[in-house]
Amino acid sequence: MKISSSERRNHRALGDIGYFYDSLRGFGAQLLENNKKEACAGVARPPPPPVADGVFSVTERVGQMIISAKTKPEEDIEMSSEREVKKDKEEDSNSGKKSRAFTSVLTARSKAACGVTNKPKVEIVDIDAGDVGNDLAAVEYVEDIYNFYKEVENESRHHHYMNTQHQPEIKKRMRKVLVDWLMDVHSKFDLSLETLYLTINIIDRFLAVKPVPKRVLQLVGVSAMLIASKYEEIWAPQVNEFVFLSDRAYTHEQILGMEKIKLGTLEWNLTVPTPFVFLVRFIKASIPDMMLENMAHFLCELGMMHYVTLVKYCPSMVAASAVFAARCTLNKSPVWNETLKLHTGYSQEQLRDCARLLVKFHSTVGNGKHKVVHRIYSDPQRGAVAILPPAKSLLLKGCTSI
Repeated sequence: MKISSSERRNHRALGDIGYFYDSLRGFGAQLLENNKKEACAGVARPPPPPVADGVFSVTERVGQMIISAKTKPEEDIEMSSEREVKKDKEEDSNSGKKSRAFTSVLTARSKAACGVTNKPKVEIVDIDAGDVGNDLAAVEYVEDIYNFYKEVENESRHHHYMNTQHQPEIKKRMRKVLVDWLMDVHSKFDLSLETLYLTINIIDRFLAVKPVPKRVLQLVGVSAMLIASKYEEIWAPQVNEFVFLSDRAYTHEQILGMEKIKLGTLEWNLTVPTPFVFLVRFIKASIPDMMLENMAHFLCELGMMHYVTLVKYCPSMVAASAVFAARCTLNKSPVWNETLKLHTGYSQEQLRDCARLLVKFHSTVGNGKHKVVHRIYSDPQRGAVAILPPAKSLLLKGCTSI
């Protein structure tokens, strides 16, 4: 029985014509090449043995099959028997699927064996697509800029300096009180967040290399905010304003003198990647709403108040953990995706410990004495994110000790 080419799609062929054609063509070419070599060498070949009528020799059969395959690619295919055709038709009708060619089966099995599978591509959102026309966004260079930040962020990190011979008088509680007060001053002056983060960075870097008695710790904080304001703000507060806010604990000359000492100690190196630098980028990668943005800023500023967070973790990890913890707190789904993983460089497993710390701070911030951050982010204009319940999904798995 013969099956036409139009019916061939619904039946399983006995073999792949292309495979046999290539094999036979190679075999025929080898025979012709051998004949040419023997002719050039003068070797006489004996005549082929006679064959019975209706029987082809090997060479004739090969030649006929090659010519047939070349000239009649659409010729009908002989099936083994009518019973097999009927069986194949019944199987195809029961399965409701088209038969697969033998080559496609082998290809699929080879890919599976080599680990190559046709997995669906994960969509990565182009977070800079909307800023192509904005020159200030620097879309052409933004990836290179953040790659550079990631490379140099550890150079501007301070080492552990609390409770050591290098800094015997300064305690964690004192630093927390100072940062809480500076956040209040920052809020009164209505300064930018860049100024606040740079202020904390300057304080920690200075304390890590210069012994300071506790009586001048506030002076260190005031002069650090003065330096950061001059660096980041268009209109920086005047020295006399800091004298007034510090309740005249320090004079104009003392503040400027500490400023000079601090700049010399830090070698005027003020261009450093703080957690805020990374936080802005990571929030953008999260495709945020206002609640998520405020929550991420709230958690990151909580982390700045606690010495242990900034000592143990690099700035990019603190920023990424704040975004991760914010998404967990607001029950965003998914809590982490490939776009965030690409731009932050961290998986959610890498961020979990730092995020737990931030959520722990969130759960206790309203109960302590230092409530400036809690008060600022309890404002309805900031979404009142501070009064939202912390992320239970992170707290229930245990928290690292503070």
